[in-house]
Amino acid sequence: MGMNIPLAEKMRPRTLADVVGQDELIGEGKILTQIVASKVPANLIFWGPPGTGKTTLARILAAELGVEFVELSAATAGKKDVMVVVENARVGWNLGQRTLLFVDEIHRFNKAQQDAFLPHVESGLIILIGATTENPSFEVIAPLISRSRVVILKHLDKESILTILQRAVKELKVGKRVKKEALDYLAELSAGDARSALGNLELALSLGAEKIGIEEIKRAAQKIVAGYDKKGDMHYDIISAFIKSLRGSDVDAALYYLARMVQAGEDPKFIARRMVIFASEDIGLANNSALNFATSTFMAVERVGMPEGGIILSHCAYALAKAPKNRESYDAWGVAQQVAARTPNSPVPIHLKNAPTKLMKDLGFGKGQEWTAGFHHEKSYLPDDVKLFVK
Repeated sequence: MGMNIPLAEKMRPRTLADVVGQDELIGEGKILTQIVASKVPANLIFWGPPGTGKTTLARILAAELGVEFVELSAATAGKKDVMVVVENARVGWNLGQRTLLFVDEIHRFNKAQQDAFLPHVESGLIILIGATTENPSFEVIAPLISRSRVVILKHLDKESILTILQRAVKELKVGKRVKKEALDYLAELSAGDARSALGNLELALSLGAEKIGIEEIKRAAQKIVAGYDKKGDMHYDIISAFIKSLRGSDVDAALYYLARMVQAGEDPKFIARRMVIFASEDIGLANNSALNFATSTFMAVERVGMPEGGIILSHCAYALAKAPKNRESYDAWGVAQQVAARTPNSPVPIHLKNAPTKLMKDLGFGKGQEWTAGFHHEKSYLPDDVKLFVK
């Protein structure tokens, strides 16, 4: 008995010509088309939201270039899996076959795991395509980025999603069953995610209604369990609640929201980064060591990975919630930025300027300054016009 292949998989394009959307990457003179035309593989980092075709494009490039395609998900794979791919790639290399390794969610690999790719990418043994929904500047190590081309994929627009849905309806031969307004509504509902749109269509068809209209699409969509969309409202609501719980010194609430994020698959480095900011913004001068502690947490999570990284995040969150709070440095920085914006050309007081020549000394440059620890000049350190804005 054959397996039921999901509709999104059935409708996956097989060539660049079949791809809908991403016009900035595909077409005459565009990067992906040029790679295929030249038959010269390139290491790439695909950065974009879910459902925009990262996996599809990687598979198409491998097929069009005639190289072996291997796919790993950083959510489940480890360094050992990478080494198996490397060994198989070495065998293929000796037989004249190149290997393209596609790593989905590459941002989930910690620094040590990403380091494992480097020598093999550099030698050309592996052609690497990494996919990430997170900013690679923060989530992918610099040596990998420097050896790759970052390619940005955008949300598909409504017309592109509609085209994909129309193709699916034609493929399934259900055109008489699915109303035009249902497809239009589904394209709106998908928010640029083709996989989501096809999944909702498939579910609506499976519910058995003779005609699929807007109400049938709504019922189908409601049957899908709401996920933790890292680009959606839930993502921002939970991290907001987490930070506010830290600020309010509520340990139980902070750990609860932390657990929600970890269990939903939130990137642990995103959480750690927010705690680094919090340590300076909300604790600040009340405990200067909090910043070092939070920074160490980020580094530890990056090196250890998950699930053990959750223990480290919890340790830090507990400490930050219990720590005294002080926003003086944060508030002072806000004032400084405002004043600097209003007085961008104010001259530095002459007694604060260096005097490397006799003439400059004679003109009063650096006058009254002493090379003494703790020395305070009798004159103001601020320009006269700036003092008007500083209390």
